[in-house]
Amino acid sequence: MTERALYIAWATLIALSLGSTALAASGLWVHWPVASGVAVLVLAWWKARIILARYLGLDAAPAWRRRFDFGLGCLCVLMLGLYLAPLAM
Repeated sequence: MTERALYIAWATLIALSLGSTALAASGLWVHWPVASGVAVLVLAWWKARIILARYLGLDAAPAWRRRFDFGLGCLCVLMLGLYLAPLAM
């Protein structure tokens, strides 16, 4: 990975972290818990994909990246279901 790509990945991770922090600090989750939960999970999924692709080098192995993306997506759907289960009752 080039130094420029490393800085871009780092800056993107910082921006996504600031986004999730701003979402949590805004108190929006009190009024819209489902939308806020989905938003935080999407931000976390995006950060995990960047880490896997850039820092672990999965950009160079597309087949492995698809497998990791599928597993990560399944994990996120499971976590979303666990988050939404108590809200449905």
